[in-house]
Amino acid sequence: MKIGIDFGTSYSAAAAVIDGRVRTVRFGEEQQFRTTVYFPEAVPDPSQFELTDALEAQVDALVRSARAQHTRAANEAQAARREQAARLPADQREAALALIATPAPRSETDLRRDAIRAVRRQWLEEQVREARASAASLQNAVYGEDAVEAYLTEGFGNLVQSPKSMLGYQLAPHVRQTIVGIAGYILEHIRLSASQQLGVNVRSAVLGRPVQFRSSMGDAGGDQALAILTEAAAGAGFDEVSFLEEPVAAALGYHAQSAQRHRTLVVDIGGGTTDITLAEVGGADAPVVLGSWGIARGGVDVDLSLSLSRFMPLFGKAVTRVPAHHFVEAATVHDVVRQRDFQRRDAYREVAEPFGPRLIALQQPGNTTRLSRAVESAKIELSTREDHRAELGYIEPGLALATSARDLGESAGPFLGFVSDLLREVGAEIDARLGEAPSAVFLTGGMSRAPYVREAVQRCFPQARLVAGDPSLGVVSGLAFAAAQAA
Repeated sequence: MKIGIDFGTSYSAAAAVIDGRVRTVRFGEEQQFRTTVYFPEAVPDPSQFELTDALEAQVDALVRSARAQHTRAANEAQAARREQAARLPADQREAALALIATPAPRSETDLRRDAIRAVRRQWLEEQVREARASAASLQNAVYGEDAVEAYLTEGFGNLVQSPKSMLGYQLAPHVRQTIVGIAGYILEHIRLSASQQLGVNVRSAVLGRPVQFRSSMGDAGGDQALAILTEAAAGAGFDEVSFLEEPVAAALGYHAQSAQRHRTLVVDIGGGTTDITLAEVGGADAPVVLGSWGIARGGVDVDLSLSLSRFMPLFGKAVTRVPAHHFVEAATVHDVVRQRDFQRRDAYREVAEPFGPRLIALQQPGNTTRLSRAVESAKIELSTREDHRAELGYIEPGLALATSARDLGESAGPFLGFVSDLLREVGAEIDARLGEAPSAVFLTGGMSRAPYVREAVQRCFPQARLVAGDPSLGVVSGLAFAAAQAA
């Protein structure tokens, strides 16, 4: 059996078509789970390299060996030159011997520098091997909301959130291997859950992919993301995987529930990306995709903006001399490198109260995650309410922050600007090249719940009828249909 998998930035889901109907895989009591995994093993980190007594002994041994090798090579070279000079005529021999120079020995500084590099390289290679072994033996991994709760309860180990956000970025080899392992464990969790519930050994899947991955490397980032997911799926026990753009999948799902043929614009706005597809759907004929567009912007951008504009001033942003990028590091919980950089900074003891102590408290295990959840809750609540109060007692007793719908509107403004620009670009291309305007706009993805998102879409396509799809399952339903057709 082939299943569809929506491996999302914020949430993941899976489904299959059974007897012509979509059956979603359940994770606990839910039809999706937060794309988060907690495990106790340490993620390998090059910055942790320190010259312990054992490693210092290795450095000293390499220095002695290099010094001896240099001396031996110099002596052998001089002996060879003397032997050559001895074969010359007597009147040339003395001049040739005088030209034989004694090579200058390498400095202790150079020898030690090269030795430390060699030891560090060996240490890193060992860390990568251990990471691979760890990724293959994480039998106690916890997923979704349970992963967050386990991390906050235990206070140690590693919580990796939204690994999809990292797939298209430049990754050091050991980080790439770790991400492959984490994605593989999430996909294995999905495969085993599906196999148990569907009563078959699931070995193939259609995975959703955005039109444009979040990336620091352009198109190469997208290629890398697909390569990582393919490798992770193989490690998770899938014999075959294929990929389908997420808005195209949503169009397939919408087609299955549309009796009349019409042109629709599918707008899928998730945690990490915004994707759009124009398609002819409905009726007896197969759906026809006319074009797809996408940008690497989503709900996490609203979270980051709200955190920086309203929450981080409590920690001294724009008030103290703490560099602005420190607050970005603290707020970007899905980036393990930035989180590690923030948590290891020793720069806040001289920051004036109350900001210095608050920053130090924020560095404690789990507190950036708690703050991120508070920001997300504020975003969700303020989408339908005028006011919200976030309790931050884990930072400082009695600390709280009142936010308003206006705060959310200002924070969401840049994101809505990007989305509106994309929608206008799509509208212009439809007018110029694709003819008939869509009669309906099908909205899906977690951010489609937000009223301000729906209003922005309606402003760009005022003549189209808005159709609210299932925000959580619109994509995975289409992936299930694609999997059934390909099986």
